[in-house]
Amino acid sequence: MAHIQFHQVKKYYPNGFVAIDNLNLEIHDNEFLVLLGPSGCGKSTTLNMIAGLEDISEGTLSFNGQVINDVSPDKRDIAMVFQSYALYPHKTVYENIAFGLKMRKFPKDEINALVMDAAKRLEILNLLDRRPGQLSGGQRQRVALGRAMVRRPSAFLMDEPLSNLDAALRISMRAEIKQLHQNMKTTFIYVTHDQAEALTLADRIVVMKDGEILQIGTPDEIYEHPKNIFVASFLGVPQINLIEGNIIENNGQFLFQAEGIRVNLSTLNIETLNLTSSKKVTLGIRAEDIIPVSASEAPDIFSCQIKSVLPIGSDQFLEVELAGAAKNTCFFRVGKEYRNLSHGQFSFQINMNRLHLFDTQTTLSLF
Repeated sequence: MAHIQFHQVKKYYPNGFVAIDNLNLEIHDNEFLVLLGPSGCGKSTTLNMIAGLEDISEGTLSFNGQVINDVSPDKRDIAMVFQSYALYPHKTVYENIAFGLKMRKFPKDEINALVMDAAKRLEILNLLDRRPGQLSGGQRQRVALGRAMVRRPSAFLMDEPLSNLDAALRISMRAEIKQLHQNMKTTFIYVTHDQAEALTLADRIVVMKDGEILQIGTPDEIYEHPKNIFVASFLGVPQINLIEGNIIENNGQFLFQAEGIRVNLSTLNIETLNLTSSKKVTLGIRAEDIIPVSASEAPDIFSCQIKSVLPIGSDQFLEVELAGAAKNTCFFRVGKEYRNLSHGQFSFQINMNRLHLFDTQTTLSLF
């Protein structure tokens, strides 16, 4: 197992481009850590620095307390699984899995035992005599995983390994990778731009943007308590609804007001929010955090106009316009029991326990 630590690490290139800026990150033994972010955020560069495929411009990278900045990739005791599988097309599945062990001159009996054990775990025993060209995408990915498994590394590095698979196969492969981590009890570091992969696989998620870490936390922490607007909007399907407005004070109560909506914030802990009248804030409402109601059921009911209904089988997405405010179009998620909804009025309450409020200027969460 590997305990990996970045201390004030920077990566920049001769043209002045800074790929990683002052990275401080600790990856624990036996942890499944996911690096999440858009293209160009620095997540693959971070992974490549761990692998030794990218030099470190400044700072230190340590494995189990030992600085390894200048240690060659073959001495780092890691295994990588790539997006492209990187299998030898002229070799059989058995030969592909065994190749690294043969290069290290393992005894034949030990090679055979390790290959057969990996093939059994990954359910590819019947494929050992085939070549990669005879395999499906999911089968090739299992072979790539098997080649990494037999090395028994202290850390697995995975660079978007499922992005070439179809949606259904990605789900089953996520489950297999998670089971593999639990069985092997080894450090896994996984790079992806897919929020669903991050939320389902990770013990902790590192959200990155422009070479910097924006937030580190468990999947629940990242989703439920995003530190800023970018993190909030990067996770969630549909994307979180963000409405810009102002804080107003009315009879000693603070309210959020924007075109087409006014929300009483009195149920929140106002003292910790440092709210002032006329402060510009952004209200965040996740698609699932509304409660459909009839207009006569309760106070604090909001009305909107349904623009379109998008069924997705288990649920429905509603595209709505808040009280005639065209610029405040939102997407809400409701159960399939509302399948008869059509263009017309829709009334709802906001789950105030799951409301998000951000400072519009700094984009930081206010609580």
